[in-house]
Amino acid sequence: MDTLTPPSATGLVQLVIDGQTSAEAVARRYADAIEARDGSLRAFAAFDRATVIESARRVDLAPNKGPLAGVPIAVKDIIDTEQFDTCHGSPIYLGHRPALDAACVAMLRQAGAVVLGKTVTAELATFAPGPTRNPHAPGHTPGGSSSGSAAAVAAGLAPLALGTQTAGSVIRPASFCGVVGFKPSPRRVPRTGVRVNSDTLDEIGVFGGSVLDVALLASVLALEPDWLGRAAQGQAQPAPRVGWHLTSRGEQAQPAMRAAVQQAAQRACEAGARSHAVEWPDEFDLLFDAQLTIQLAETARALAPEYAYRRSRLSAQLIEAIQQGHGFSPQRYAQALRTGRSCAARIDSLFGAADVIIAPSAVGEAPPTLESTGDPLFNRPWQLLGCPVIGLPFARGPLGLPLGVSVVARPGQDAQLIAAAAWLEQCWRGRSG
Repeated sequence: MDTLTPPSATGLVQLVIDGQTSAEAVARRYADAIEARDGSLRAFAAFDRATVIESARRVDLAPNKGPLAGVPIAVKDIIDTEQFDTCHGSPIYLGHRPALDAACVAMLRQAGAVVLGKTVTAELATFAPGPTRNPHAPGHTPGGSSSGSAAAVAAGLAPLALGTQTAGSVIRPASFCGVVGFKPSPRRVPRTGVRVNSDTLDEIGVFGGSVLDVALLASVLALEPDWLGRAAQGQAQPAPRVGWHLTSRGEQAQPAMRAAVQQAAQRACEAGARSHAVEWPDEFDLLFDAQLTIQLAETARALAPEYAYRRSRLSAQLIEAIQQGHGFSPQRYAQALRTGRSCAARIDSLFGAADVIIAPSAVGEAPPTLESTGDPLFNRPWQLLGCPVIGLPFARGPLGLPLGVSVVARPGQDAQLIAAAAWLEQCWRGRSG
């Protein structure tokens, strides 16, 4: 492994199963990379070489190595792990070692994966950034709250990683760091053992280097082996019916992002995708504020113990957000929930004849700051609607930093989304600007 260019996650699985390399050799390669490069990147909150190598040796000894045979996977530090502390990006939980893995981590280990370590999260998976740098530009945010997971994959320190998303905490970091992010439909991945700040919104998502790789990981987590098969077909399957829209807030996207979305749709149609007009219904403009209301109200409720008993150890930014959430009336919160349900019931008025919609993944390139994780504006409506989203790298902005676009499907249409994203990825590969 030391002499090879690291293959994809799916490639690693095949190499281990075929006996061309071992899980231990793979683990050593990534452990070496973390020790060599994470001192400046700071993607990992917890890592122990001996633990990782011992886990890999157990995979090598197993007669049935599983669908994730020997693949190292980084885990966001709000997801419980029996092997590593889970500190939630907060001094309140420093040294906290769960007794058991989260359900999703247990599923990965049973499938033959090796937990590589814990990746940095924004404070309690909310707003105040952790120390992670953007691999493409150290003075720019990697996004958040799944900062370390996106950065680790982008920097080659992990082939796959777990994150979570309340608004845009998978799709936005994927865009800023130039990797693929996948946020499935609601409740496709079990949340037991994962910090949940918003019961309505929070979901587990994944990062990888390709649609095939994220489909590999997600197919295990969601018990949907067909997802991997759909991704593997690429452009051998029928071209998707594609629409595109900047949403009703499109004027807030930077020019480079607006151009990227339009060019992505144009290139898809030139390659054979069927184009369908998409209109943003007036009612759907309410989704932006409704999502934020639900996120802040439910986060304030979820963090009530920390706010009541450990307030001095919370950031000023989080205290302000909790207080804002506490200030919302029950009527406002209830209306926000109704807005989400009403728009979800009318989802066909948005999609029309399109299978997927291409939309912005972020406002633009990663902002030149480490004091913020960026604006999740363009992720908010899809999260409240419950749409599955795959963020794909597409272009470079004026600063030379990655720009990603979102491929969005109707709720529950994850297999169709994966098929479309795999087709589009092949269509766009090598043609990004």
